[in-house]
Amino acid sequence: MAKKSSIENNKRRQKLVKKFAGRRERLLAVANDENKAMDARFEARLKLAALPRNGSKTRVRNRCEVSGRPRAVYRKLKMSRIAMRELGNKGLVPGLVKSSW
Repeated sequence: MAKKSSIENNKRRQKLVKKFAGRRERLLAVANDENKAMDARFEARLKLAALPRNGSKTRVRNRCEVSGRPRAVYRKLKMSRIAMRELGNKGLVPGLVKSSW
């Protein structure tokens, strides 16, 4: 199990990303538009830099929903390999069959 603080920090980042997504997208569109004036683009970059860093999508870490483990997480299931194996052995993951030979 991961540290509770790491899990909570990641949840806080996810909320910030959702909150600032629209504003960040609009500012990036202005800042990257070659047809806009240089002053407007620079102003957009300054406003973008003023936004909280944790509002960026790249700051969010993929974590297992079951255990909070940060590594070896399957994106589709949002579950780590270890949690998936444990739940699969119990028959709780639909369509997952443990192979044996």
